[in-house]
Amino acid sequence: MTRPKGSSDVTSLMLGTRSYSAWSGRSLVIGVVGSGGEVAVRASSAVPKTAAKHLDAVLPSLDLDAKVATTTIIPAVPGLKADKVVLVGLGSHEAGEGGTQALRRAAGAAVRSAGKGSVALALPHDDAAGLAAIAEGAASGAYTFTAHKSADDEGAEREITVFSDLDRKASPKDVIEHATTVARNVSWARDLVNTAPNLLYPQSFTEAVQKVAKASSGKLTVKVLDEKALAEGGFGGITGVGQGSTRPPRIVTLSYTPRSKKVPHVALVGKGITFDTGGVCLKPSAGMLTMKSDMAGAAAVAATVVAAAELGLPVAVTGYLCLAENMPGANAQRPSDVVTMRNGTTVEILDTDAEGRMVLADGMALAAESGPDQILDVATLTGACVVALGPKIFGVMSNDDTVRQSITSASERADEPSWPLPLPTDLRATLDSAVADIAHKGDRMGGALTAGLFLQEFAKDAKGENIPWAHLDIAGPSFNEGSPWSHVPKGGTGVAVGTLLEHLAGLA
Repeated sequence: MTRPKGSSDVTSLMLGTRSYSAWSGRSLVIGVVGSGGEVAVRASSAVPKTAAKHLDAVLPSLDLDAKVATTTIIPAVPGLKADKVVLVGLGSHEAGEGGTQALRRAAGAAVRSAGKGSVALALPHDDAAGLAAIAEGAASGAYTFTAHKSADDEGAEREITVFSDLDRKASPKDVIEHATTVARNVSWARDLVNTAPNLLYPQSFTEAVQKVAKASSGKLTVKVLDEKALAEGGFGGITGVGQGSTRPPRIVTLSYTPRSKKVPHVALVGKGITFDTGGVCLKPSAGMLTMKSDMAGAAAVAATVVAAAELGLPVAVTGYLCLAENMPGANAQRPSDVVTMRNGTTVEILDTDAEGRMVLADGMALAAESGPDQILDVATLTGACVVALGPKIFGVMSNDDTVRQSITSASERADEPSWPLPLPTDLRATLDSAVADIAHKGDRMGGALTAGLFLQEFAKDAKGENIPWAHLDIAGPSFNEGSPWSHVPKGGTGVAVGTLLEHLAGLA
């Protein structure tokens, strides 16, 4: 499978070259700011007098709310050639002028509200960061997944024009091109997550990565360990998880190395459980409804490496996609099994539905062998993290304060909310095993933290020294089961791609 129809591959982003008042497409997006019942129009440049007069006359009767991402449609505004104007809330006067979070969310909501046809955005922004937020938000709001539809015109090409009054020194054209690359790869991550699990399994996921890497403008290398290589290489964690399925596991290594050799090297490890039944510790049927999304970590890692290569970031990035299907077949793993991991650690299996940490641990051990400066793992790992932080915030655990702070700061810039969580040393004892080096699961209380403590054991070099590492538990925000909101669609969200790219850019 390649990138399905309905992704941002069918959405073109371009920089407006004329005044937005002369733009003659379907929907023109302009902002409104205000509070206390008083609102005012804000655009990327002054609103034409005729249009401003008309809007001033009709706004009082609309009872507008300037809350971020609320929308109102006004047809045929005099002085503007667009068929209709979409007014979108940017918040208060203070927050509405220059806030990237407000701009990203407003742009996404406005494009979705505009419906079919071409869209132009003339939202106010002060700098390149604001322009990037508008462009990325707009592309995100345009996202649809129609790969499994037999006939659907929603996948038709969507033209999005972004108007800016930034001068050439701010390189607005380059900002739009950068945003296009980010949006395209976030969209690919969403496509992978949204694909039906009978079509996306370890081998087809592998083939999708190979095809995208081959077609990419970035210099990418792909290596694949199949089930035979995994068994011979001592990858007991992922081999054990995948042994209950007729579709065997894979570890795909996707690498980007810039021309300069004197750059940081970051290893990204992604959980790629293409469907999770829980194994013999079977989930209830309702708990399986979204388990096609249990590979969202691997999708985010793959998309990040491709985007880093296409953007030419001066950072070496290697992605390890740990792909398996967790099924209750006749040869499935059992509670009380003991397996030997890639780094030689023996692990007692207590719950076959805690499989994600096992595939990640093997991937982290493999990543450690390359001597990276950092290891970051991304996973839909624990329901406990969702209970703690809700469905829109991901947790961050780390053995390094600098790495943790960099990830949380990057997530804020990307508008992918996160929260740091501890790794309490007193909980480590709950992972002790009487029959193996370590048990893979601790007590029920603090389940997200003990999962992090388990993974921390594998962020070590051959001498047993810690490698700077962070664990991103994206179980909550990786899949939106409800209605679309702001710039976030229903289904796969592509969360963590933006955060990881911001983090990598910061290292550069």
